[in-house]
Amino acid sequence: MVNELLTAAQARAARAWLNWSKQELADRTGISEKTITRFELGHSVPYASTLAKMRLTFEEAGICFQFEGAAAKGIRIR
Repeated sequence: MVNELLTAAQARAARAWLNWSKQELADRTGISEKTITRFELGHSVPYASTLAKMRLTFEEAGICFQFEGAAAKGIRIR
């Protein structure tokens, strides 16, 4: 289980790095494209389990998320 939650900025950056559309992320995670859009725009914060599913999907594709304590610091490729 991950301790740090994925941020909207990290999700946008990871999708861009992987060249994934919101629909592709939705297809890979089973999370609705609407939920992803609302999260990335800062209109809502999904359940922790939803964020964990997104993060795990990105990590399986080679993205590493960087944190300093609980603060998000960025992403990098594995």
